[in-house]
Amino acid sequence: MHPIKNAVIQLFGKFYWHDKIQSKVKQDIAETTLSIPGDIKNIASEYKVSGNDKVSNRQRDDIIFITSRFRSGSTLLWNLFREVGGCTSYYEPFNERQWFNKALRGHNVDSSHRGVDDYWAEYDGLERLSDFYKEDWIHANLYMTEKSYDINMLNYIDTLIEHTDERPVLQFNRIDFRLGWLRANYPNATVLHLYRHPREQWCSFLINKDEVTKDNVTETYKDGFYLDVWCKDLAPYFPMLDLKQTPHPYQRFYFLWKLSWLWGKHFAHFSVSFEDLVTDTEKTISELMSNVCIDADVGRVSQLISAPKLNNWENFASDEWFAAHEKICEDILTSFFTKHQ
Repeated sequence: MHPIKNAVIQLFGKFYWHDKIQSKVKQDIAETTLSIPGDIKNIASEYKVSGNDKVSNRQRDDIIFITSRFRSGSTLLWNLFREVGGCTSYYEPFNERQWFNKALRGHNVDSSHRGVDDYWAEYDGLERLSDFYKEDWIHANLYMTEKSYDINMLNYIDTLIEHTDERPVLQFNRIDFRLGWLRANYPNATVLHLYRHPREQWCSFLINKDEVTKDNVTETYKDGFYLDVWCKDLAPYFPMLDLKQTPHPYQRFYFLWKLSWLWGKHFAHFSVSFEDLVTDTEKTISELMSNVCIDADVGRVSQLISAPKLNNWENFASDEWFAAHEKICEDILTSFFTKHQ
């Protein structure tokens, strides 16, 4: 009986430690909270206690969070706030280059980020962020609700906010599915959502443009902007992201784009499209700054933007090709959300 028992134990171990099972276990743990009265809050006491200031800092109403996907113009928007005056604009706080770490961040700047000489000037003097930073933030536990808990992430964001006497602006590419958590912990902050046409963003996603075509994309797609990494982590919540369920790269990309767009529309206070930002620049910037109560020199700030060529997707595939894949995705998403209503 012992060999059978050992075999059963080994089989159970393989089952339990499987990626999907572990993700489900983590999800269940994250969603489990104590049953406490909902009207009890951690307000400051009359005594001078370290930590009371953080409670009040998280209630600040001048904080701006920017949420966006990769390759959607988020660097451009970050740079606008960097140049507008009166703001400290932090670039991709969770980035694995760790802007606060001079030994790791390097010196290179993406050539497609026009008018940007560095990403890290605002992080100088913030070496203490290393006490909280976790590289897992870029690829694990990407889905967080108001019930989720990550004290290191809270302390990391708190430190950025407290570091400046100006208005803090934090531009993220990794919080779209964490917006529920962010809104719960910073209830008076303003969340701006930037998005881009999915077909254009897809073409910008491709890192081997000379090799990949609409006909060979399943075989030649190379993951340059975390698509496969994100899909793997989020698949327990959104099964259509699983590689086995959706082998076509553009469909996985579209699923992730649409889900991110839905989360942004739901949780953000204001949404703006990249296309409006670069084609109707002064009007869009004026409305944007008005929404966050910033008196900006719109004409000067608009000069930072030079409109790129649009409709690049037409060089990759026809409207019919894209539309056919998108319809498949939309039908599945409609069924998914109908089931969860």
